Amino acid sequence: MSLSSHEHPHGVKTVIVPAAGMGTRFLPATKTVPKELLPVVDTPGIELIAEEAAALGASRMAVIVAPNKQEVMRHFGQFPNLVETLSERGKDEQVAKVQRANQLIQPVAVEQAKPLGLGHAVGLAESVLDDDEDVVAVMLPDDLVMPFGVLEKMARVRAELGGSVLCAVNVSPEEVSNYGVFDVEEIAADSDLPAARVKRVVGMVEKPDVDDAPSTLVATGRYLLDRAIFDALKRITPGKGGEIQLTDAIELMITEGHPVHIVVHEGKRHDLGNPAGYIPACVDFGLSHPTYGPALRKAITEILAEHDAAEHDAGEAVRTTS
Repeated sequence: MSLSSHEHPHGVKTVIVPAAGMGTRFLPATKTVPKELLPVVDTPGIELIAEEAAALGASRMAVIVAPNKQEVMRHFGQFPNLVETLSERGKDEQVAKVQRANQLIQPVAVEQAKPLGLGHAVGLAESVLDDDEDVVAVMLPDDLVMPFGVLEKMARVRAELGGSVLCAVNVSPEEVSNYGVFDVEEIAADSDLPAARVKRVVGMVEKPDVDDAPSTLVATGRYLLDRAIFDALKRITPGKGGEIQLTDAIELMITEGHPVHIVVHEGKRHDLGNPAGYIPACVDFGLSHPTYGPALRKAITEILAEHDAAEHDAGEAVRTTS
């Protein structure tokens, strides 16, 4: 028998993980391997998301998948033949790595037949929720928000202020047009929450022009949403590209008086959705790895020295010939 939502540490039973995208920015690798299974050092991004969801206390992970992306779900299988072979060879550490994903959380596949937007993907997950769930978490697997723990902070904000709570990071003004941007105001002075890190949201703008952005605080892939989000998703019309936008549904809730707040994350955020973000994530995780870190640091230092020397030699050659 599954636990009720009230028996979960932060009241969150289900985490929704949209993973139906085609991963076109990683082609040709993603012709056969879903981008969510690309390893950050030795652990796929989707398993890092499952680890974070389990740390929140959630027991179910609703993974939104495309019809041709069942490999994502297979990663959470048991692999008895592999486990048996490794065990016979005494490779206990590898056995633990194989079994880890299966033991973190219960994954449930929810199929999205067509890519109709993030809001559409989130809305599909309502079908797997239990009647007693009044809040869900949404975690975008492209975003690694480090260190873990921001969702727990968001849950504490929800416990005091109610409504929905989103994670935000500060970006440079030049970057705002790539994100959903928050229009915010200060929280009540009598709140015990830190004013520098918690703001009330009065509006959201999806990918505004630099001059039109209400702030430099942007959404970053972690949402703690009241169950009312599903009703809002049913009442909005398609936005940019004919897609159902989660941002539009949250904006509708705000206009109808639903409290929405953000927690401004002060740690790191890695974007695994494109090579320019994925490569630094691998380097960052690699440098922190107890086994690979020291050798990686040495290798990076040598590679940088070689590139610097090559650039210097190229510059000297240009000066000599001009």
